Amino acid sequence: MANNRGPLSLKDYNTAPFIVGTMRMGHWGRNMNASEIEKFIEGCISMDLIDFDHADIYGSYTTEADFGTVLKKRPDLRTQIRITTKCGIKIVSDKRPDHKIKSYDLNKDHIKRSVENSLLAFRTDHIDNLLLHRPDILFDPYEIAQAFTELKKEGKVKYFGVSNFSVSQFELLQQIFPLCTHQVEISLLHREAFENGILDQCQKWGVTPSAWSPLGGGALLKSSSEDHNITEVQKIVNSLCQKYDAQPDQILLAWLRKHPAGIIPVLGTSKLSRIKNAIESLNINLSHEEWYLLWQVATGTEIA
Repeated sequence: MANNRGPLSLKDYNTAPFIVGTMRMGHWGRNMNASEIEKFIEGCISMDLIDFDHADIYGSYTTEADFGTVLKKRPDLRTQIRITTKCGIKIVSDKRPDHKIKSYDLNKDHIKRSVENSLLAFRTDHIDNLLLHRPDILFDPYEIAQAFTELKKEGKVKYFGVSNFSVSQFELLQQIFPLCTHQVEISLLHREAFENGILDQCQKWGVTPSAWSPLGGGALLKSSSEDHNITEVQKIVNSLCQKYDAQPDQILLAWLRKHPAGIIPVLGTSKLSRIKNAIESLNINLSHEEWYLLWQVATGTEIA
């Protein structure tokens, strides 16, 4: 039976204009030590960015614990931040010796076990926002809804969402249990969400979309490229930089945030200077024509 409750929204959650991604913080990136992570968290808080995006698999199941080591030392930081984490991907790792192959698993037992593991790693009693990292082809929406209902009742998770789901997969679960966010890849180089119905669906349900890899993996920020299309995009971005006295990443973030769905970029950097740069992009309001100019050069064709 469908749940009659209205959809939760990250607008009620008062999410900051950017979410701080942590994937490159640990073994999969800078391999920051506890002191560096502590200073990074403090720096983000000082800029009013308090939402940190994790996943259980980051750092081959180590980054949550690295973060948690800091929170154990500084419990005052936990009261000032919100933690998003994701589950559902199972990778081969010495931290999970029972995983024989990479697979997806969204059954109730795995979701609840993943949350327990994350709570232990973070040294906390609750996760603010739990996302299903990738859609399991075998997922049962009623089983997921039961897991979510129990976790919420137990006070272990406050909000729930998904990541990388299709429109139909999101709709299937949303009609049973209210979701608050959908995190997908969105950038000037990855524009599918603008046309495949995902952003329309978010607006329909009042769900806030968040964008991972909002700068297209940094391809548009490289000084040189063999890709002619990227070079042409960079020319337009640079011209807008001159107009708005901005940096290329600021123009790309402003382009994303122009959409009325209210896309919240997940910043993949672990450098405070780049996060400060991102915040300053909030002052840029591209015109409709400028937005479409970037769309046109990125697609390589004039709109119909």
